[in-house]
Amino acid sequence: MERLFALIGCLFALTSVVIGAFGAHFLSSRLNATSLLTLETAVRYQMYHGLALFFVAYALGRWPGTVTLLPGWFFVVGTMLFSGSLYILVATGQRWMGMVTPIGGVLLILGWLTLGLNLMKA
Repeated sequence: MERLFALIGCLFALTSVVIGAFGAHFLSSRLNATSLLTLETAVRYQMYHGLALFFVAYALGRWPGTVTLLPGWFFVVGTMLFSGSLYILVATGQRWMGMVTPIGGVLLILGWLTLGLNLMKA
């Protein structure tokens, strides 16, 4: 599982750089300021949680049995819902996607909470 979380973290980081560069160089003249800020938020949170997955992978190897898989899966699903919904919102203008974003945010919070609690046990 450590390798899987590290791989997903790598994919999240890679795609956040690609999407961020695409936004900065191609979309900056095509999107309004609000959409650009939304895109930047999605890219930033995706990168943060891609890196967090590397730490989860490390922690799983360092403290096996104590650090559960739950924080990693919270980060994976939370990032997909949070950043993914914002990407769809920017790309399509479908405002209802904004209702999905807080669900992803709650999962990201739960990821940090469970990671911290598990590390305290370690």
